[in-house]
Amino acid sequence: MSQTVEGAKDFMPINGTDYLEFYVSNAKQAAHYYKSAFGFKSLAYKGLETGSKELESYVVVQDKIRLVLTSPLKSGTEVGKHIDKHGDGVKVTALWVDDATYAYNEAIKRGATHYMKPVLEKDEFGTVVRSGIYSYGEVVHIFVERKNYNGVFLPGFTSWETPNYTPEDVGLKYVDHMVGNVALGQMNHWVKFYEEVMGFTQIMSFDDKDISTEFTALMSKVMSSGNGRIKFPINEPAPGLKKSQVDEYLEFYEGEGVQHIAVATDNIVKTVTELRNRGVEFLRVPDSYYDVLTDRVGKIDEDIEALRPLGILVDRDDEGYLLQIFTKTVQARPTMFFEIIQRKGATSFGKGNFKALFEALEREQELRGTL
Repeated sequence: MSQTVEGAKDFMPINGTDYLEFYVSNAKQAAHYYKSAFGFKSLAYKGLETGSKELESYVVVQDKIRLVLTSPLKSGTEVGKHIDKHGDGVKVTALWVDDATYAYNEAIKRGATHYMKPVLEKDEFGTVVRSGIYSYGEVVHIFVERKNYNGVFLPGFTSWETPNYTPEDVGLKYVDHMVGNVALGQMNHWVKFYEEVMGFTQIMSFDDKDISTEFTALMSKVMSSGNGRIKFPINEPAPGLKKSQVDEYLEFYEGEGVQHIAVATDNIVKTVTELRNRGVEFLRVPDSYYDVLTDRVGKIDEDIEALRPLGILVDRDDEGYLLQIFTKTVQARPTMFFEIIQRKGATSFGKGNFKALFEALEREQELRGTL
């Protein structure tokens, strides 16, 4: 979904999300999980057979979404240390650009912290240029320039197929947005980073009055690239009577990082039904949420009685409405999860659902003993 965002400098045009790389303890098993549960398909592989002696990566794909799942092959690696500290989680948000050298130089000039100088990578399918900078915590943005490449993924990877196991996709289309959790007092620092270093602009802001319950609260600001293709909401905890979901995340992730990835679908009822049938677990709001839904959001195309058993939430803004639902965390630690979202004109993020969602999250925290 592309749109021009007023106020964005856009000196670094970003075409979209190229891939997300997760550091995980067992990449082979994680790849199977994302295929069997979320409907991704095998795409590419890097490991001992391709000359990679320290790391193994499996790449899975669904429409425009590419996930790279990477594990160490020996102890003492940087990847292994990252997993030991944080558990499984997102390390790389790769951004597709026309010129990775220009993007890197501009970002560094504007104050970014270096992660990876521009590198030309090549194989028989052409060349790719990649460069990278640090964001919050240990998350990095890698700029990917692939206009001179027609291989399956990147140089160093080989095509990976599992012909005897190709699950049907569940209708996931692209990354809608990706949310980061940062420490108390750090949100405005990272807002400034995205404005000054990346040319993004703030398109929305939520304070602790918007996102709060009786017990917990947080604050959030949404940063967007100029063409609207990349959106990064940033959360920080707000003081409350009990420990918020952001506090819990920061404690168990042992630092700042990616809280959730929102992936878009054109048919959320079908997608969520299929995900549930494959064992994906979702947060639940009270059934009473649906009794007043029409009063709150007005007429919608979907049958509310189809949404109720699935737990799908609805919210409306000036542009239209959206449907959304959140999975439970997808790894051992109570850290990262996914959002499934369908936009019917709405450009916002479901402010009207925050209270119900927070209460659902708090019920999970209470079960874990971390509220």
